Amino acid sequence: QVQLVESGGGLVQPGGSLSLSCAASGSIFRIIAMGWYRQAPGKQRELVAVIYFASHTTYADSVKGRFTISRDNTRNAVYLQMDSLKSEDTAVYSCNAKGYETPYRSFDSWGQGTQVTVSS
Repeated sequence: QVQLVESGGGLVQPGGSLSLSCAASGSIFRIIAMGWYRQAPGKQRELVAVIYFASHTTYADSVKGRFTISRDNTRNAVYLQMDSLKSEDTAVYSCNAKGYETPYRSFDSWGQGTQVTVSS
């Protein structure tokens, strides 16, 4: 099994910054992609940003230019730098990793989620 442990998050004022970290551990042969998703109260979970093994990135339109995703392949970790935060960024942010535990067994794992609240 592959476990994801997140850190970061918390309360910040509008216009402020926060950073999130997520580290994967366990039986990992290869990670294909790591990303961040969020779910606000009463809304469906949505993709925030994802980074692939070759460092190609994808962002939700709502966070482009404000959030930056990066990864450390040597540590199986992914980071999300969030700048110019808005109240609508308030949500539970969850880390996701997709890859292979062995050359023949894939995994799709989630972290426990961390709360980000943007409020004055």
